[in-house]
Amino acid sequence: MARPPSYTARDIAVLDGIEAVRKRPGMYIGGTGTGGLHHLVWEIVDNAVDEAMNGHATGITVTLHSSGTTVSVDDNGRGIPVDEHPTLKRSALEVVLTTLHAGGKFGGASYEATGGLHGVGSSAVNALSSHLEARIRRDGQEWVQSYKRGVPQGPVVPVGPARGTGTTITFTADPTIFEEHHFEAARIHAALETRAWLNKGLRIVFRDQVTGRSTEFRFDGGVSDYVETLVTREGLHRSFDARFAIDRTQGIRVDLAITWTEAPTERVLSYANGIHTSDGGTHEQGLRDAAARAVRAFIETHDLMPRNLTLTAEDLREGVVAVLSVRLRDPQFQGQTKGRLNNPDVRGLVEGIVRPALEQWMHANRPTGEAIVARAIAAARVRIASRAAANEVRARSATTSRLALPGKLADCSATDTDEREVFLVEGDSAGGSAKQARDRRTQAVLPLRGKVLNAEQATAKKLLANEELNSIVVALGCGMGSDFRADRLRYQRVILLMDADSDGHHIATLLLTFFYRHLRPVIDGGHLFLAQPPLYRIASGSDTFWASDDRDRDRILKRLPPRAKPEITRFKGLGEMPPRTLFETTLDPQRRRLVRVEIRDPLATDERISELMGKDPANRYRFITERAADADDLDV
Repeated sequence: MARPPSYTARDIAVLDGIEAVRKRPGMYIGGTGTGGLHHLVWEIVDNAVDEAMNGHATGITVTLHSSGTTVSVDDNGRGIPVDEHPTLKRSALEVVLTTLHAGGKFGGASYEATGGLHGVGSSAVNALSSHLEARIRRDGQEWVQSYKRGVPQGPVVPVGPARGTGTTITFTADPTIFEEHHFEAARIHAALETRAWLNKGLRIVFRDQVTGRSTEFRFDGGVSDYVETLVTREGLHRSFDARFAIDRTQGIRVDLAITWTEAPTERVLSYANGIHTSDGGTHEQGLRDAAARAVRAFIETHDLMPRNLTLTAEDLREGVVAVLSVRLRDPQFQGQTKGRLNNPDVRGLVEGIVRPALEQWMHANRPTGEAIVARAIAAARVRIASRAAANEVRARSATTSRLALPGKLADCSATDTDEREVFLVEGDSAGGSAKQARDRRTQAVLPLRGKVLNAEQATAKKLLANEELNSIVVALGCGMGSDFRADRLRYQRVILLMDADSDGHHIATLLLTFFYRHLRPVIDGGHLFLAQPPLYRIASGSDTFWASDDRDRDRILKRLPPRAKPEITRFKGLGEMPPRTLFETTLDPQRRRLVRVEIRDPLATDERISELMGKDPANRYRFITERAADADDLDV
């Protein structure tokens, strides 16, 4: 027998500083996809915003350079110190940009409230950039230092006199780290707009040198303007014309705006020290506690509760659109990407500020308070009706009864859920091919007829009455909405299989909207996938290639020898594809390509679905016209 490899102290690897970030970038920026790439921008921008939050800066300029891979962030704050650190004997600038957990946000009087507090952001950006340059203006002098992949290329040097103070960081994402290193102007634009809303009066300029466009943001109304914009952009209908707003400091600063709409769910966007807490946290919990208790107190005071009806906390919050921004001295975020605020005391502090103010406002504006109660009562009655309908669906979809399943579902025979997968297929013809092509033991097929209902514009009752969507819910067996039961999901993978053309993309978008709004745990659990059927078959001699779109086809053709005269076949739809071909290209687990549906940026996802699938066509028109120049070809 071979001797086992040695395991001694020499085998213990120690990654320090920049090396640790480059080895495990996901620990610091959340990943190396587009989300992680743009997180580099947010880290530097939020440092500049911190200067503004603490009264040291009034303007920020962000520039996306013409290459699309380089970004500059300039602020007119105090400028990062460049003098020698007393213990490390290096420039403070170099310490900030190369040392993890180094910065001016760990205590003392430098910052009252900050979004960055781990001292990791700037050094992580430096480590993950192929090139970074820092320009500092302070004490009447401009100072410069350059880095390559986090390594300084020389000391901090003065380059001449400077007017005013501030910091400019210019960096290029390292293409050896990131899957895609071109920044998206639209994503940066949206993030900067949000930061301007959260900081009343702060001027933020975005210069997009790729397109030559420049945009300036400044909102003197703060989060109240933010709420108004959300309602307008998403085409929401107000339940009544009223808005509650408060900006108060009492152990913690709370900046809040609320309005009430006819939307079937609540929408709360929360921020802590300017950082979007996409996973919520104790500040959101405090807001929900405050809202529910204030409305209940108003109901009891004025004896407004109808008989034989119980209002849940969800009923009281339905239709609410709110933006909550808190600022505190020592925020405790969950992870470096700061998706959740964890400070235990914040829940009570927010509730203590918001509840009495909201209750007093409702008493002072009694007609509005009564309208809020009427909105909650209507929500409760819809909930009861929807639950009765859902119970009926669930009764018909019991997993123990195969007879309760939709008649057009061709189920699989495997009993182990981990082996089972279901294909939701566009059209009866394609469904027929898929039924013939599938592995009957592990693969189920549910054909869908036509374009399904747009879930963004339909009530829960209308959704359940829709035959195609009802069939999906019954087949999956897990219920939907608040009645979702993950342990009843009958398949490990739910795969959307549509034609590789514009109609197929449209149907996939409608289904994605339905899953996002009503079967979100299927996505969060990693169970939802998009199949990648080919659009073209390219035969060259004895070789056969499959292309998913025009760009893929052109890429394959360029690789072929110049003398080849390939035969190209374009599939009009899945229904005309022979079952064997469909299995080999799309269904075979050994050879197929699946794309897992993930939600990497909940805020952007929610806004995009509302924008594209909502009732207001102006939002879709604006989206298309603004991005028309980016489209190489349209399949219409």
